[in-house]
Order: sequence, then C-alpha cells, then structure tokens
Amino acid sequence: MSHQVEPFTLFTDFDIHLFKEGKHFKLYEKMGSHKVQKEGRNGVYFAVWAPNAKEVSVIGNFNGWNSHTHQLLWRWDNSGIWEGFIEGLDWGDVYKYGIKAYSGHYLEKGDPYALQWENSTNAGSIVNTTYYEWDDKNWMANRYQKNSLDAPMSVYEVHLASWMRGVDDPNKFFTYREIADRLVPYVKEMNFTHVEFMPVMEYPYDPSWGYQITGFFAASSRFGGPQDLMYLIEELHKNDIGVILDWVPSHFPGDANGLHFFDGSFLYEHEDPRKGFHPDWKSHIFNYGRNEVKSFLISNACFWLDRYHADGLRVDAVRSMLELDYSRAEGEWEPNIYGDNRNLEAIDFIKEMNTIVYREFPDIQTIAEDSSDFPKVTKPIYDGGLGFGMKWMMGWMHDTLKYFKEDPIARKYHHHKLTFSTMYMLNENFMLPLSHDEVVHGKSSLIFKMPGDEWQKHANLRAMYTYMYAHPGNKLLFMGGEFGQTHEWNFSQSLDWHLLQYPIHKGLQDFVKKLNLIFKEEKALSENNFNPYGFEWIEANDEDNSIYVFLRKGKTEEDILMTVLNLTPRTFDYKIGIEEGTKWRVILNSDNKEFGGSGIKAEIKWYEETGWNNKSNSMIVTLPPLSGLILKQTEKKKIKKTDSKTTIKK
Repeated sequence: MSHQVEPFTLFTDFDIHLFKEGKHFKLYEKMGSHKVQKEGRNGVYFAVWAPNAKEVSVIGNFNGWNSHTHQLLWRWDNSGIWEGFIEGLDWGDVYKYGIKAYSGHYLEKGDPYALQWENSTNAGSIVNTTYYEWDDKNWMANRYQKNSLDAPMSVYEVHLASWMRGVDDPNKFFTYREIADRLVPYVKEMNFTHVEFMPVMEYPYDPSWGYQITGFFAASSRFGGPQDLMYLIEELHKNDIGVILDWVPSHFPGDANGLHFFDGSFLYEHEDPRKGFHPDWKSHIFNYGRNEVKSFLISNACFWLDRYHADGLRVDAVRSMLELDYSRAEGEWEPNIYGDNRNLEAIDFIKEMNTIVYREFPDIQTIAEDSSDFPKVTKPIYDGGLGFGMKWMMGWMHDTLKYFKEDPIARKYHHHKLTFSTMYMLNENFMLPLSHDEVVHGKSSLIFKMPGDEWQKHANLRAMYTYMYAHPGNKLLFMGGEFGQTHEWNFSQSLDWHLLQYPIHKGLQDFVKKLNLIFKEEKALSENNFNPYGFEWIEANDEDNSIYVFLRKGKTEEDILMTVLNLTPRTFDYKIGIEEGTKWRVILNSDNKEFGGSGIKAEIKWYEETGWNNKSNSMIVTLPPLSGLILKQTEKKKIKKTDSKTTIKK
C-alpha cells in the first residue's frame, strides 16, 4: 500500500471552467472516487470540493483511519478541489475524507459523490462503479411513447423498505433483486404503467422515509449495491414498466457525515439561516446561487437518468424552494429585490435543471410536487414557465378526499368540491396523486377516510377511484391503496398483504387492476388529458341526487367515454342527455359482485328521442348505489331491437 498520495487528475481546464460557471453537468465522471491506472499501476483517484479546508486527507481501513498519511493535493487553479491517486486501493474499500478546517475543527465526511455508502452507523463511503451491461434497449428506444404527455401514465408509488418484507423475519429488508422478483410481476399484473420509488439515494435516518439524503449519488445499501438497483430497474423496463425516482434538491440533513458544514464553512447550504435553514424539517437548504452547488445538483439529476436509466424525476418539495417565506413567520424571511416572496435563485436553478435534463434526455418527464399556486410550473421556459413536464394536482386531492369523507346524506351541500377542479385543470399538466402523505400522521388509510360500514367504505373508495381515473390528468396511487390497506402506512413494516384473503379487499384490488387496464386501453382517457377538447360536463349541477356525468374524448370522433357517478346509497333510473343516433355500452360498473359490490346491474333501460342536458336525445340508465360507471359510445350497427326497449349485445 502506497504511503503517499500521488499527483493525478481527471479534470481538464475546460471541466474546471464549467464547474466554476455552474455549467458542469457530468461531475460524477470526475468527482468522487474512481478506479484508475497510473503508469501501469492500479489504484483509486479521489477528488473532492472543499475550498475552505486547510487540509483534506483520505482515511480508511487501509491507513487505520489516520488523517496524517494520505493527504490530498490542492489544485493550483482556485477551483477548491483536492485530488490525488492512491496506489493499491480497489472497489469495495471503505473511506472518508478527514477535513481540517481553518477554524481548527476536524471533520470526518462521507464523499458527496460516492456511489455507495456503508449501511451502518459508521456510514463510510465505498469505492464502487456504476458499470453495468444493460439489457433494456427496446424500452429505452421506445420509451418516448410511454412517457409522452398523451400516453396514459398510472403510477404505483412504492417505499422499498415497507412494500413487502420477509414473513420469517419482518425486520429484514428484501434486497433490490428479491424486490424485483416480487414487485415486477405484481405491477405488471396490476396494469400500472410506471412505478415511482420514494428516494433510493442513501439516507441515514429511516423515519425520514428517504427524504433526508446524505449520499446523493449512492443507491441505498439497505437493499444491495448499485448494480442490484440497476437490475430492478432493468427488470421493470423489460416488462414495459417505467421508473420514476423521487429526487430531493430542496434540502439535506445536518448529519455529521453529510453535506452540512462540509469543509468547516457553509459550502452547500445558504449561510443566511433565513434562506439556509428549514424550520419544518430542521434541515439545510441548498445555496442555489452558488455555481458549484448548481453543478452538483444538476449533475445529480443527470446521473440518475444516465447511469440508472430512470424515466423521470419527481421533484420533492418544490413549493419550499419557490417561496422565501415558506413555513416562516413575519420577520423570519427577507423579500427578494422586487419586494416579493419568490426565491429567484431557486427559480433560476429549477429552470436550468429542466432545460438540461430535457436537452440530454428528451424522452423523460420531470414532475413537480408543488402545492403552491405559482403560475406556469409546467409551461415551457421560453413562455415564462418553469419547464416541468407535469405537476401534482394537490387541490384536486384535498377537495376529493374532503368530499368523500362526508356522509352521503350531506354530500349535496358539498357538491361542487368535485366540480371545482375542472375550472383549473388545464392551467397545468396535472398528475392526480393519492400519495404516501395522505395515509400517515393520523390521517388514516384511504379506506378508513370513507364513511359508513365496511361495504359502504369499499363502495365509496371504488367510486372515488372511478372519478380519479376518469378525470383528466395522469394518476398516482400509493402502495396499499389498491387493496384497501386498513392500517396507516408504517415505514418500518410490510403492507397488510394478508387482507387479500378477504373477498372485499381482493375485489378492490381486482377493480384497480381493471381501472388501470381501461385507462391503458381507452385512448379517450389519456390522449387529450391536457387540452380542452378532452372533457365535457353533461350533468354537473345535480346536487340533490349527488350525481355527476361527464364525457372524455380521444383524438378520433368515435373515441368517447361517459362517466356517471352516483354518490349516495340509492339506486336510480336516471335520465342522461346524449347526441342523436349514439348508442352506449357499460364497460365498467364499480358495483359488480366481482369487485365486492352489491351486484346491481347498470343497464341502459331505453333510449328516447327527447332532449335532455342540452343534448338532442336521452337514455335511461340504472345507477347502482355508491357507484362509478364508465360507458363507451358504440356504433349503431351493434344495436338490436327487442320489444319496445333497446338493449346492447354483449
């Protein structure tokens, strides 16, 4: 083992120029630890940015964690980078940086660019590689179709540590490969088009669910190494399932091994606590005005899209980035130069991030988790927008859950909670989320938000899912919601898979499977998600009966679906206005026995040539209790006459 650090570099002068300008977006090829050869000798090259350090050394098992033996060399170009080659080190070696600050502090830090961290309290960085022989060429070549804004995206949101655990040892995590064996066939069978993983980057504190990250470039070692996560993503791709990763550029924890106070100065975080400290999460906020930090974050976004073949990034806590006064009282924040609350540096960062990732990876999506009413989040940057592909529709989620919590008797007083979203649904490209945030912290599981006895709870939830899937926008459902998980989500234990032995839970699962299938197959539900032609109210104002009727339309004239929601426990024969000469067929009834419903048939009793709902003709349809129906417009030739009534051939 060499007892010295030898001069070596992977940086060109141009790299350094780009880094300082905040324009280097592939820093992971240079920073961190890389196995290299120098003059025919194998070893590892290290590079770390610590401009305010007095001394930086590599410490590890190989030198007894002694900070005096392997001191990195300071670059002469004022880039703030320390670097060097150590002969004899190899993949799997554990290391940290020993950093002496000018203040006299000595810090031991993990490598911000490490590809793997130890899964222990030591939290050492591990020399590793992201080399992998990918076998997902078909998916990568064709994914632009699956990720396009007129394709159906129904996303299954997964927390890897608690989706499923071993029966023999409930405290043991499955590995990425063991998860792949179980998750891939399940998602495929359930007809979801994408999965979204809550953060897979390394995080020290389990109760943060992964949102307090220390290793931004490291796949969490809880479940295996980088190649194991790649295998999981590859298996999803081979089964035609896209992968969205939660990405957290909003903040990081004060963990001793992490980015906080990295070289004894406020390096990655904003020095002013009004901008640099997060009062809710007791975490630290990136300094978006600092070029090197911008390079770090945008490189990180590109890294997961490049090396891990991710199909999208769902960007966490966007509102906290956009607003200087987010979660702050009067006097705890400072307005920008225009005197308002917009964080101009963060806004510039977001625009640049979206510009770069869409330039480098044109067939992915970035999705903003944003509860603000900030304008044009999903509009192009040249049009004054932030450049995201989609945005979570938080208003829809809150209004919908609030409405469905109401006793059906009282729903008539809250009728327009469900129509309100259609007033603003075209302002952005929306994704409708029922996410993990809605089933924790005493908010109760989705099934227990619903009123009534067990049967009514399930009927309400199936009706709510019908409304969700028929409403314009893409869909996201948190794991467990598809089968009526009864407990609140608990990050430290498996979902309640045993519930599937009960027919009513199995019925709900089968219903979501069917909804996903219809969503994938019926173009009317996705082709015009984000333009006004795709949606039309037929009946929005029947408060007394709590009934809603609307159309969804595809790009061709005959691609039309009708959704009918009957949100009280009464059975109705209900009159609905239709265009002259059209006939309809029920393709989904949430009250079917197979889904756990009462089995009341939703049938079209007869057609009339009398006008109704501003349409020239009408039909009488039997609406089962607490139900959602989807009907498809059919051609006339599929109709036969019997007696005085018209029925539809199956």
